[in-house]
Amino acid sequence: MNWSDFIFFALSALLFWIGGACCAYFPSTRKMALSLTLIGLLVFAIFIACFWINIERPPLRTMGETRLWYSFFLSLAGFLVYYRYSYTWVLSFSTVLSGVFIFVNWLQPEIHDTALMPVLQSIWFAPHVIVYMFSYALMGVSMLISVYALIYKVQAESKKIIYTCDTLTRIGLAFLTIGMLFGSLWAKQAWGHYWGWDPKETWAFATFLAYLFYIHLRLAYPQKKRLAFGIQIVAFLLLQVCWYGVQYLPSAIGRSIHVY
Repeated sequence: MNWSDFIFFALSALLFWIGGACCAYFPSTRKMALSLTLIGLLVFAIFIACFWINIERPPLRTMGETRLWYSFFLSLAGFLVYYRYSYTWVLSFSTVLSGVFIFVNWLQPEIHDTALMPVLQSIWFAPHVIVYMFSYALMGVSMLISVYALIYKVQAESKKIIYTCDTLTRIGLAFLTIGMLFGSLWAKQAWGHYWGWDPKETWAFATFLAYLFYIHLRLAYPQKKRLAFGIQIVAFLLLQVCWYGVQYLPSAIGRSIHVY
């Protein structure tokens, strides 16, 4: 299975996700919503697995390949939030965002060969990126919840909204921390040091501090909800710079060891 098969699997998965998101708005079809979303996830996972086998390496080298994982994990995060907290709109928004990333990957196909440069042939490379992508997806959903809370000024279910956002952020930060640890082990193996303050590493640390600040603010000043939600959004913007924006920064072009 190669990249030309992507659109067929992606569209099939997206149709299942859309069906699940629609069914979620009717209490009587909640099980159907969960089932359809799971089927979509399974279809997408089958493509990732088969594509991995075909190119004989983890599909994590190019930006398009990381978008592939992000589409999957976004839908998974939306499914988990809907299953746990019954937020139908979260499932809908995660489906829309997954669809956007699928559409971008379809419009901007990349060369996906079996070649993998020596620096990426570390056992820590795949877990580092996969854990990061799952963390990014959780942070994306928590950002959506923050925007929703700020726009609609939720009152009746504000405690539930805040609890959900806090939980996702804490879990996301845990995975982000694990991803950074995997990355440091990879760096030690590849470049001989755990941390070098490369532009990518600097923005990763800034992102980590922003989410850590959010958690500490929620614990120390629980009444400052709107400020916390604002910090959540800023932290997610930092995350975007860390993920793909850093490659466009003058300090990284031609100098960063993380721009391939």
